[in-house]
Amino acid sequence: MSRFDGAGRYVPPGAGLDGLRRAAAGCQGCDLYADATQTVFSSGSAAARVVMIGEQPGDQEDRQGAPFVGPAGKLLDKALVDAGIDRSDAYVTNAVKHFRFKQDGPGKRRIHQTPDPAQMSACRPWLAAELHIIDPEIIVLLGATAAKALLGPSFRVTRQRGRLIPRPPIDDETARQNACYVATVHPSAVLRADDRDAAYAGLVADLKVAAEVLG
Repeated sequence: MSRFDGAGRYVPPGAGLDGLRRAAAGCQGCDLYADATQTVFSSGSAAARVVMIGEQPGDQEDRQGAPFVGPAGKLLDKALVDAGIDRSDAYVTNAVKHFRFKQDGPGKRRIHQTPDPAQMSACRPWLAAELHIIDPEIIVLLGATAAKALLGPSFRVTRQRGRLIPRPPIDDETARQNACYVATVHPSAVLRADDRDAAYAGLVADLKVAAEVLG
C-alpha cells in the first residue's frame, strides 16, 4: 500500500461536521500535509442551503485555519451580498484541504500551485462526506479545480459557467433528488483580471443563478 493512499481511511463513518473537522486535522492522505501549516476544512453549518467549493486554501487560509479569509474571501463575501445570497445560508469549503505552494528559499513568499489530479482524488472523500451531511439545494463550484473535482476533467468553466447542472440521482431516500450545480470563476481570478469590474459582474451574475434556486 502506498504511503499516500487517500483520505478515505481518515474519514470517520457516521461523523457529523465537527467530527470530520477533528479527523481532518490529522489527515496524511496525500503529500500536501507535510509542508502545509494545517488542514483547512470548512466554515458553515450542516443546515446550509448552498455549498461553495473552491480549489484549496491560500496563504492566509493556511495560516489562519479557515477557508476564504484572504482577499479572495472578502471579494466572495461582497459578491454573495450583491447576488442576494445570505452568508449564513452558505457552507464554504475547498476541493483540497491543504495549501500547495512553492517557495524558493527560507523567508520567501509562498506561491500558490494548482493541486494535481492525484491530490484532488486523495482529498475527495472529505468532500463526499461533507456533501452527504449537508445535502444542499445547490452547489457552487468556484473555479476549474472545484468543477473538475466534481464534474470531471473535461468540464470547462469558461464554456459552461452560470448554467444549472443537475446532480446525478442519489441512492438515498432522504437526500434531495433535484439538487444541482452551477460553476463560476474563482474569486481570485477576479482579483487577477485585467478588467476587474467586468470579471466581478460575471461572478455576481453566476451567483444570482444560484440565488434564484434558493428563492
